[in-house]
Amino acid sequence: MNWIANTLSRWRVKAYRDDAVLPAHTVDCPDCGTRIAIPPLKQGREAFCPACGHEVVQVEDNPYVAPLAYAVASLILLAFVSGMMFVQVEMAGVASILSLPEMMRLLIAQDFGFLADVMFVLTFGTPLLFLLLCVYVYTALIRNLMLPGLLRATRLLVRLRHWMMVDVFFISTLVAYIKLSAVAQVTFGPAFYLMLGLGVMLIRTSVSIPQHWVYYQIHQILGNNAVQEASEDKICCSRCLYFRDKDEETCGVCGADLYRRRPHSLRLSSAFLLTAAILYVPANLLPIMISSNPTNLQVNTIFNGIVYMWNDGDKLIAAIIFSASIMVPVLKLIAMAVLIASAYFKPPLDGGKMSRLYRITEAVGRWSMIDIFVIIILMSAFHTNLARVVPGEAAVYFCLVVLLTMLSAYFFDPRLIWDKISDGIKHDER
Repeated sequence: MNWIANTLSRWRVKAYRDDAVLPAHTVDCPDCGTRIAIPPLKQGREAFCPACGHEVVQVEDNPYVAPLAYAVASLILLAFVSGMMFVQVEMAGVASILSLPEMMRLLIAQDFGFLADVMFVLTFGTPLLFLLLCVYVYTALIRNLMLPGLLRATRLLVRLRHWMMVDVFFISTLVAYIKLSAVAQVTFGPAFYLMLGLGVMLIRTSVSIPQHWVYYQIHQILGNNAVQEASEDKICCSRCLYFRDKDEETCGVCGADLYRRRPHSLRLSSAFLLTAAILYVPANLLPIMISSNPTNLQVNTIFNGIVYMWNDGDKLIAAIIFSASIMVPVLKLIAMAVLIASAYFKPPLDGGKMSRLYRITEAVGRWSMIDIFVIIILMSAFHTNLARVVPGEAAVYFCLVVLLTMLSAYFFDPRLIWDKISDGIKHDER
C-alpha cells in the first residue's frame, strides 16, 4: 500500500511540474511551411500558424497523467464493449444476440473475410494497439525511463490516430437501427451504450497526445535538447517539427524520414486517387447489398438502395447513406483532384482556403465507412432463411475506395500548394 501511495504521489507531482513547459523555439508549419517563432508554452497552451490557421504546437492541461488516464479508461471500455452483448434483434420469434466478435465470425463464416478484417482493424485492432502504445509511452514519461523502442512506439502511436473508427461504427449502428426497427424488435445491449463512451474517450485520448511535446520530453529523459536553431542549412522535420541537419537521412529526434517536402507526394497521392476513382465505378454499378426472404429477393446498388429507402419512407436513413456513400466520396475525389492539380499548376483560391479544404477533406473521408458498417450490422442481424442480408461485390470495392482516398490525403503534402503560390508571387514580382 505504501508503494502505491508513493507512486500516486510522484505521478501527482509530476503532472504539475515546470518541466512540462516547452521553451521558446522556431518551427515550420507542416501545412504551409511558414516559419513560426513559438514563445514558451505552459500547460494548457497552444500555438497556431498565422498563415493557414493550423494548430502547430500544443501542451496538454495535464500533460503527463491525463493521456494515460484516458487510455486506461478506454482500454477498460474496449474490453467491455468487445465482450458484452451489443444488440439483440428478434423477428418472428427468432432472436439474434450479437456482439462485435460474433459479427466478425458471421462475416468469416459467409466468406466475407476481407470485411471481417476491415471491421476488426478499424474498430478493435487499431484502437487496442493505439491505447497500449499510449500506456507504454506515457508510463515512460511519468517514470522518467527510456524504455526500449520508445521513439518507434511514439511514431506509430501518432500515426494510428486517424485509423480508429469506433465513433463511425456507433453512428452506423444508429443508422441501421432505423432500418431494423421497421421489421424487427431491436434491443440494445450494454456494449452499445458503452461504445458511445469508448468513442468519446478515444477522441479525447487522441487529441491529448501532442507529438511535438512528447518527443521533447523523451529527449529530456535522454539528456538531450531536441531544440536546434532554425537556419537554411537545416530541415524542419514534418513529423516532430524540430530542426535537424540537412545531411541526416532520418530525423535525430523522432526517427522519421527527413525531407523538406514529402518525396513523390504528388505521384503517390495521384496514384491512390486514380485507383479510388476507377474502383468507384464498380462500387456503384455492382450490387452492394442483397436481401432475401422466402418470397422475395432484392438486389441493391448504392443508388437504387437509397431510392428504395426514400420511397419506402426511410427518408432520414436515405439522406445519411446518400451523404456518406455518394456525396462525401465524390466530393473527396473532386477535392483531392483540385488539391493535386493546384500543387502542379496554380491554386484557384488563396493558400488559407486551400489549407482548410485539405484539412476538411482529410477529416471527412473516414465517415464514408458508414455504409459498409451498416451492411455488416444488417448482415449480422439477418442471417437465417427467414431473412438474410449479404454484402454484394460492391461492398469490397467501396471499402477500398474509402481507404484509398484516405491514403491519397495522407500522402499529399499541402506545403506544395503554398510553394506554387510563392513561386507565382515571385514570378509576378519579376
